[in-house]
Amino acid sequence: MNVLDKIVQTKKEEVAYQKSVISIDDLIRSSHFERECYSVSQNLLQAAPYGIISEFKRQSPSKGVINDKVDVAEVSKGYCQAGASAISILTDKDYFGGSIEDLQRAKKHMTCPVLRKDFVVDEFQIYETKAIGADLMLLIAAILTRDEIVKFTDLAHKLGLEVLLEIHNEDEFNDGYYEAVDILGVNNRDLKLFRTTIQNSIDLAKILPAEQLKISESGISSTKEMDILAAEGYKGFLIGEQFMKHSDPADELKKFMETQLAKG
Repeated sequence: MNVLDKIVQTKKEEVAYQKSVISIDDLIRSSHFERECYSVSQNLLQAAPYGIISEFKRQSPSKGVINDKVDVAEVSKGYCQAGASAISILTDKDYFGGSIEDLQRAKKHMTCPVLRKDFVVDEFQIYETKAIGADLMLLIAAILTRDEIVKFTDLAHKLGLEVLLEIHNEDEFNDGYYEAVDILGVNNRDLKLFRTTIQNSIDLAKILPAEQLKISESGISSTKEMDILAAEGYKGFLIGEQFMKHSDPADELKKFMETQLAKG
């Protein structure tokens, strides 16, 4: 059993427990449920020359602890002030050290749209994502059937959420792509071996629909790499570790943004 299989198994157990203690009706009655979500896709399209989804991530299975010294609300607010198109917050506890409470705390201190980064395996999590105040949800093609991707995307849209569909290779695109998703993300990290290269995004760009809003995720460490990927059709980038490995993640994002402004 690889790391991804273990994560999915744990997540299914976690969701089964959550469903036993809280109902979908309870989630629908939450204060966030009727609010209109912010649009990450529009923020990315309006960003010049491209947008950044900056991530708050304490740890990962491949890197261990990245940064457990900073406050999620402070970093997320700083990311927003530095010009991020959206903030990604990990809510998986067992493997990434995150929580739903992290997202809820951060949401109180900023107006940027928020991506809930987690492993969605059940429609219950979609209602939960809306209830905790997120604007964009992640679907990972590697762990879902196309029928599930279609079902989950349509439900998310019904609830006012946007959907980021993440793929890692050509097979996942061919088997799981659904034209209705708002953003298509190419993850440069192999979730089974946890090796990372931006060449993955470059290679896949050749087969992806030109009209689809696309972002590249993971392993991006310089504006030069972003320029290369932008030339391949990517309009945004999800970056976490590059910022989080520093004592002031938001300041690192600010430096990235200033580099782009200097290019003019």
